[in-house]
Amino acid sequence: MSTLYAGYGAIALYIFAFFYQAQKVRAASHSNSSSPLRKEWLLAMCGLAIATHGLAAWQLLASANGLDLSLWRVSAAIFFVVNLIVLLSSLRKPSHNLFLFLLPITVPVLAIALISSAGSAQSKPGTGAVVHILSSILAYSLLTIAAFQAMLLAYQNWQLRHKHLKGWVRALPPLQTMEALLFEVLWAGVLLLTLSLISGFAVFEDLFGQNLGHKTAFSLIAWLIYAILLWGRHVKGWRGNTAIRWTLIGFIATALAYWGSKFVYEVLLV
Repeated sequence: MSTLYAGYGAIALYIFAFFYQAQKVRAASHSNSSSPLRKEWLLAMCGLAIATHGLAAWQLLASANGLDLSLWRVSAAIFFVVNLIVLLSSLRKPSHNLFLFLLPITVPVLAIALISSAGSAQSKPGTGAVVHILSSILAYSLLTIAAFQAMLLAYQNWQLRHKHLKGWVRALPPLQTMEALLFEVLWAGVLLLTLSLISGFAVFEDLFGQNLGHKTAFSLIAWLIYAILLWGRHVKGWRGNTAIRWTLIGFIATALAYWGSKFVYEVLLV
């Protein structure tokens, strides 16, 4: 299957899945709704979309000369991993409502990756570099999920505080479940970010040079923010708005580490 067929096929499936889920969630806000969301149908649609997305993302990244790690192509790969993790989590836990936030972002990111020109492919990486690249992509993916989870938690908190118990808030899991999911994802994301930093320092001679200085600095800041949050959760019992704020601040640093530095070097300084 060609890259364009796989990519546009994934986009079409994502759009269909989003409108199906949005319509069912909206209908569920009315107590007399007789057509509830069929979770297995949603996951089947998303699973097929993610499979074709993964094929397109791999074809965009891989070339005969190595890996194309340009901004939009890696972003397409990150959102493939994000959606895949949410899909797998949804098989055991009520995580599928994250798709309402993820799919409208995944579609334009994948579309831009499909039409963007190829970057300069790097030479085929060694084992250490592969560990660094994979752990970085997985860490960014998990911390992106945590950010969306925090935003959902903030929305749910606000709705419950103002006693707005109708609409989409009724489709969300209980607050305790949402918060537990958030910290599970954060722990996994921080462990992978730690591996990414360690492997980066081991592989690259000067991680603060080679146009990597901003990325390294913001990654270390993000790691410190998340470490403080996890310490606060374990020792001080941080939760609610405190956890949400620290999670979103950490994600801003994470986003600046990758997307910010890539945007500067590949768009602003071109």
